[in-house]
Amino acid sequence: MIEEKIESLGIKLPAELKTIGSYVPVVITSNNLVFVSGQIPLDSQLAPVQLRYKGKVGKSVSIDDARHAAKLCVINALGHIRSIIGTLDNIKKFVKISGFVNCESSFTDHPKVINGASDFILEVFGEKGRHTRVAVGTNSLPLDSPVEVDMIVEIY
Repeated sequence: MIEEKIESLGIKLPAELKTIGSYVPVVITSNNLVFVSGQIPLDSQLAPVQLRYKGKVGKSVSIDDARHAAKLCVINALGHIRSIIGTLDNIKKFVKISGFVNCESSFTDHPKVINGASDFILEVFGEKGRHTRVAVGTNSLPLDSPVEVDMIVEIY
């Protein structure tokens, strides 16, 4: 059902993205918590897979583009989760997302940017998508990504 809803929005989850470092994309604990490593807005619809957006938010990346980049981070995270648990219908609830915004020191609209991730989760998962959150600014992110999002979800 969840994947059908995502497809109805015109979104295709990535089959599996490779990590860009020495880590695994997902870890599941014995108490059914799924920890997803930080995701950047890699676009699997581009060949080769590459960053859809690049640069600092508020300088070379607009807030609207950064919101879309945050949504793309969630799409990538969901692709990783699906590859491990089989179906997104097995997600019981979203516990927490952390969003990092690559921005200048005077930028203060971090919540607006990370709302791109939160709003998408709520749109797709409804009440299961309500989560705690961190939205912070940083002076750089991997590959000059404008945002990075990680998450913790609980599964059945």
